[in-house]
Parts: sequence; structure tokens; C-alpha cells
Amino acid sequence: MAINPEPLLAQVVSIARDAAAAILEIYDTNFSVAHKDDKSPLTAADMAANRVITEGLKNITPTLPVLSEESASVPFAERRKWYQYWLVDPLDGTREFIKRNGEFTVNIALINDQSPVLGVIWVPVTGVCYFACRGHGAFKQELGGRAQRLHVRQRPAGNTVVAGSRSHADKSLDGFMAKIGAHELVSMGSSLKSCLVAEGKVDIYPRLGPTSEWDTGAAQSIVEEAGGHMTDLQLHPLRYNSKESVLNPNFLVYGDTTVDWKSYL
Repeated sequence: MAINPEPLLAQVVSIARDAAAAILEIYDTNFSVAHKDDKSPLTAADMAANRVITEGLKNITPTLPVLSEESASVPFAERRKWYQYWLVDPLDGTREFIKRNGEFTVNIALINDQSPVLGVIWVPVTGVCYFACRGHGAFKQELGGRAQRLHVRQRPAGNTVVAGSRSHADKSLDGFMAKIGAHELVSMGSSLKSCLVAEGKVDIYPRLGPTSEWDTGAAQSIVEEAGGHMTDLQLHPLRYNSKESVLNPNFLVYGDTTVDWKSYL
């Protein structure tokens, strides 16, 4: 039987906060940078946050598996049996961490039946937390403040605000924006781009390049509970743990369903 996510939310927020503290302990030091087989960067902060999160999740849900970017890979023959599991990116935006621009996050999602039902995104440098649980809405909480309900917006006439990756811009995005007409581009790192859609500051985030499932699980939960959508280019919601590869298809994050976003591809 699946575990009810709603009672877990406050505990997951606390785990994300502790992971953020572990990241900040390393952030201002002269840390070294290694590289994984796919050439993506890896730091001690990634690993420290991973330890905090995996241990914390095992404490609150001992029976649930954890799939994390920084843990050992799990064969699909085993993963495909998982109905419910944790999906974690302990430090989303490692390139932004290395640049010390603050645009990196801790991402924790709970997946039920290939769909995210709980998501927590913590921004270590600012202490801002985005969180959501299916059926209970999406929220943003500033450090020391009250949680504020999030809602996507209708696209205003005459100008579309587009979120783009700070470290992964490409020609596909240029083509999309050329078709969309008058627009404003907001460049941002990590899952914060999706959060901007959820809080109604951005209309569309087209990701026309490689990502992995741990990059999107928590953000999708938050976007959907804010009334938005995270879909493939055929406008089908992203699904999780449905195939051997953990790579996502190209995707769109948007709020206003009256706009034919596919027409700009």
C-alpha cells in the first residue's frame, strides 16, 4: 500500500533544509571540482547533501527506495517494480554552485505510479522553499516568512516572459523565441526556472535539451499544484521510472492552457 504523502511534507522540508546547510558549509570554501563519466561536474557539496537526504528519507520511510543522481545506479529490472519511491537531486545546478551565483537548489520528490505527488525545492543561498503535495496546493516560503500559495498566470497580451537556462542555452531555444514574437527572456539556473512558472512570474519554460528525471520530479509537483503543466512536446505530462533510461524528453513548463505552445516549436 502506498504511503500517504501529506503527513511527510513537513519532514521532507526539514531534510531539504538540512541538506542546504551541508551545501553552504562547502559553498564558501576553496572546494575542488571533479567530473563524472558524462563530463558533468561533481563537488563535495553534492555528496554531502546526498548523504543528508538519503539518510533522512530512510529514517522517515524505511521501506521506500531512493533514486538519487549521486547514488549508485539501479537497474531498470529492479526499478520497474517500484510503485512508490523518492527521486532526489541533492544539488541541482552544480554549475551554478561552482560559479557561486546562488542559482542552485535541493530537489526532493515522491513518485507514485510514475507521477510526482510531493515536491520540495530548497534554495540554499536565500533560504526560500517551494513545496507541494498533490491535492493540497503549491507554496513558496521565504526565510522566516509565512507560506504563500502559488498560482500560474494567464499570459498577458503583447509580451511573453520566457525562462531559459543560464548554462545550457542553445539554438533550439532561439528558434522557439523567434516564433513566439515579443518576449522577455529570464535566464536562470536549476529548477528555479520551473518555480518561476509556478509563481506566475514566467509564462513558459521550454527545455529543448537533455535533463534527467531527478531534475524535474519536484518541480513538476509544484508546477502542477500551482495549476500549471510540465509536458513533453506532445503536451503529455512527464512520466517517471517508465523506461530503462532516466533521461527526460524535451519538455515545456507552462501555465496558460489557452495558448497553443506547440505552434512555436
